[in-house]
Amino acid sequence: MDQEINAGYIITDRLTVGNMEFVIGQNENAPAKFVTWKCTKGEKDYHWGHYCKNRLTALEDLCNRALDEIHYLKSLQQEKAKVENYEQQAKKKKHGPER
Repeated sequence: MDQEINAGYIITDRLTVGNMEFVIGQNENAPAKFVTWKCTKGEKDYHWGHYCKNRLTALEDLCNRALDEIHYLKSLQQEKAKVENYEQQAKKKKHGPER
């Protein structure tokens, strides 16, 4: 498999959460040898780079970014469930027997 390179950094790690991907890039010749980026799954338009001087910091950042996305998706699920519950309650009241 060919190495994927972005902005001179070799992509070494990748995490997918929902429709987003988070990657680590490594460039031994750069002042910041590691970077984490975010992109839409299946695309190579990396953005929001966080630059790091060591691999452990980059791994931590990658995991934190992925966790932030997980928390965001969970909050969307919870909001959707609240709306659906509200709509179901409204239908029950609307179609209930009149007195």
